[in-house]
Amino acid sequence: MEAVVRVLLIIASLVLIASILLQSGKSAGMSGEIAGGAESIWGKNKSRTIEGKLEKATAISAIIFVIASIALVAIQ
Repeated sequence: MEAVVRVLLIIASLVLIASILLQSGKSAGMSGEIAGGAESIWGKNKSRTIEGKLEKATAISAIIFVIASIALVAIQ
């Protein structure tokens, strides 16, 4: 059981690191947002973009990382 949680923790941490590093900075698109790109930020199709998928992957892997960390401490 402990080995499964450790593997899950390693996978979640790698996905978390990769998804954070692949996201662009918030200041990178400021000129496009001012010029009318606000629809892509608040629009319905944000979850279909790469940025939306990376944000979702970051959130899910962070939740899995926290849960696996707590489970690993509880097991030991």
